Amino acid sequence: MNSELSQFVSESFIGPLVFIIMCSILYVVVGLLLYRFIFSWVPEVLIKLIGAGGLIYLIIFISGRFDDVRVLVSRYSGQQMVIAFFVFFVLIAVIIGLLLSNPKPKSKKRTAKSSSSRSKTSKTIMPRKENKSDQEILNSSFDQLSGAEFERLLALYFRDQGYKVEEVGVGGNDGGVDLVIIDQRGEKTAIQAKCYADHNKIGVSVVRELVGAKRNHDCILSLLITTSDLTGPAKKEADQFKVEYWHGGLLDHKLRAWGKWQPDVNKRKNKVSTESLARAEIQTAQLQTAATKDVCSCGAKLVLRKSREGKQFYGCSTFPKCRVTRSM
Repeated sequence: MNSELSQFVSESFIGPLVFIIMCSILYVVVGLLLYRFIFSWVPEVLIKLIGAGGLIYLIIFISGRFDDVRVLVSRYSGQQMVIAFFVFFVLIAVIIGLLLSNPKPKSKKRTAKSSSSRSKTSKTIMPRKENKSDQEILNSSFDQLSGAEFERLLALYFRDQGYKVEEVGVGGNDGGVDLVIIDQRGEKTAIQAKCYADHNKIGVSVVRELVGAKRNHDCILSLLITTSDLTGPAKKEADQFKVEYWHGGLLDHKLRAWGKWQPDVNKRKNKVSTESLARAEIQTAQLQTAATKDVCSCGAKLVLRKSREGKQFYGCSTFPKCRVTRSM
């Protein structure tokens, strides 16, 4: 029975056909692995076109060597072919299962906890900042703005430049994109905004996140805006994937050239208020000093008196009970 099965497999189309199917499935699985872990930044449409073209070429290539495939298959018995086919599909099923499953369930819990803690802290800290009006934001420097307020500042800027602005990162769930701006031709640009201190530079991970996330919003271009700067590797990554970036100096220049962003106004107001407060304190001290001149240490009022030599001085009104005197 085994010899008859192997003879049938070798002399018919079944053996080569099974071989072609196994090669095609292996090609698809390897392609999915490469796309998931290496070429995830490539547009999905392009991946599908390349994958379909490669699969067609593979089938034509093997079919053109049909006799060689038949000779190769004829070396194995029918039982060996069935076992190999079964083992192959088990391995493929295991690989696909690993791809579709979530390998890090604990990280979700951690991220959920961290997001909940962030939301709690944002509830306690953010209300005062988010209540700022547009004018207050336009009069605030970068270090006086929260992340959400920094995004609102950029939205105001781009709207004045003639862009349609979609604020997709409201609430912190941006997925790598905070704003989507659309020009008059309908061309979309994904923007990631980072309001960081000068010493806190943008790393490579932020650039890669923006490159992958822009496809979710059908954007062609990408722009990374930060109040600080990018690290050296992050700049190389941005140049490689054609990500435009504005560092703190360039952003400051663009916003000041815009004319509506005036962070120095608050500084001048603070300076004026500080000076007026100092003047008020000096006047209060002077009034207190003047008031103490008319009052004796015993609490009675001081009155103007003359000595025997004719010199004027202040003396206690309760004299001779209190003999406190004070010169003019």
